[in-house]
Amino acid sequence: MTPPKQDRSRATRQRLLASAVACRTERGWAGSTVSVVAERAGVSRGVAQHHFRTREDLFTGAVDYVAEERSAALRALPAQGRAEVVAALVDLYTGPLFRAALQLWVAASNEDRLRPRVTELEAGAGRKTHRIAIEVLGADETRPGVRETAQGLLDMARNLGLANLLTDDTARRARVVAQWAALLDEALGRPPA
Repeated sequence: MTPPKQDRSRATRQRLLASAVACRTERGWAGSTVSVVAERAGVSRGVAQHHFRTREDLFTGAVDYVAEERSAALRALPAQGRAEVVAALVDLYTGPLFRAALQLWVAASNEDRLRPRVTELEAGAGRKTHRIAIEVLGADETRPGVRETAQGLLDMARNLGLANLLTDDTARRARVVAQWAALLDEALGRPPA
């Protein structure tokens, strides 16, 4: 039995977005055209343009896709200690989804049509990631300094992701993650049991 048209359309859109992320990671902005993404997704350029009118539409859609994938990964974290939560947050910024988002940020910094769209999407993604981080950390944002501490964690995670772009920073990153988890326990209080 053939899946309904809406399901096939949604699946095609998801393949295009996943392909856009992969192309951005492997080829950067200049090498990631709608044609290249369509070919990788196994569809024609016309099908790709049916879903995304322009290259900017495709890649801003990819940013939204990346944000949703990161959010889903965070929400899927089982209840664990802070060290594991911190490590999972850092992992989000050291993997291929972050690399693809970073490529788009760089492109947006040089393209006036793309910049406002990426800025708006990233602001929304940042707020969502912050809310989820507060939740998985078991933090009480009504306490003074908790919001800033959680934001500092996310900023640190992003910076570790940047450092990991050039070299394998695994050993140093593990020590930093352990220290941040200890600092969070001190700053945020022990998470509820």
